[in-house]
Amino acid sequence: MKLPIYTADKNKSGERELPSQFSEPFRPDLIKRAVLALQSSARQQYGADPEAGFRHSSKLSKRRRNYRGCYGLGISRVNRKIHSRRGTRMSWVGTFSPQTRGGRRAHPPKSIKVWEQQINKKENRKAIRSALAATIDKTLVAGRGHILPAEYPFILDSTFENAKSTKEVNKVLQALGFAQELERSLVKKIRAGLGKMRGRRYRQKKSILLVVSGECPLMKAAKNVPGLDIVPVNALNAEVLAPGAMPGRVTLWTDKAVEVMKEKKLFI
Repeated sequence: MKLPIYTADKNKSGERELPSQFSEPFRPDLIKRAVLALQSSARQQYGADPEAGFRHSSKLSKRRRNYRGCYGLGISRVNRKIHSRRGTRMSWVGTFSPQTRGGRRAHPPKSIKVWEQQINKKENRKAIRSALAATIDKTLVAGRGHILPAEYPFILDSTFENAKSTKEVNKVLQALGFAQELERSLVKKIRAGLGKMRGRRYRQKKSILLVVSGECPLMKAAKNVPGLDIVPVNALNAEVLAPGAMPGRVTLWTDKAVEVMKEKKLFI
């Protein structure tokens, strides 16, 4: 498949044949597996404090004539702490046991639990290739909610990698027909009544993904564009190509990035 190459002024400067990585069959099941594997490896472990529920001085003897014993008092045989005492009569309250107030949990979450999911290398590469193929399928990209110009998909001229300011990046993207897409990805405040927000008052949609050949001035210049992500071609993964395991993200490649992918045979 050939794609046209456009300059920053939206003038066609040539065509480029896409490498074989873009011809992979669409496999949403594999893409979802690869994305979940990445998300699980980033999940922070958590667990209860090993001392939780055990921070009391408590004892209860189960012998017949022992001081501070439960024998003959008609009380359950759980550990207890003393609130007050008069002679051999105690004002008890249960502790330690799971069913008591202030006691430990029966089966608390443990920090030693392994959350990370595994995926085979060949499956992961196949998932990335499938996600790459989805980015040039206009039907899938539009179905994901992106607002596209009529010419999509296309490749950007390599001179775009030399852009040094955010203003210049915005100007080029608007000239290429992505003005509405950039507006769609602005940060929006969520109104009340949409359930538990847990501190997430703002929502930002994922927008354009820029793929470059490597370290370049554009990586710093495009960093502040809302919703836009920029990555070197060798750092691509299933999550940036299909955020939320939804394939078909609008993706712009520089000519040099496609050349690097073909020469180094990435993700094969």
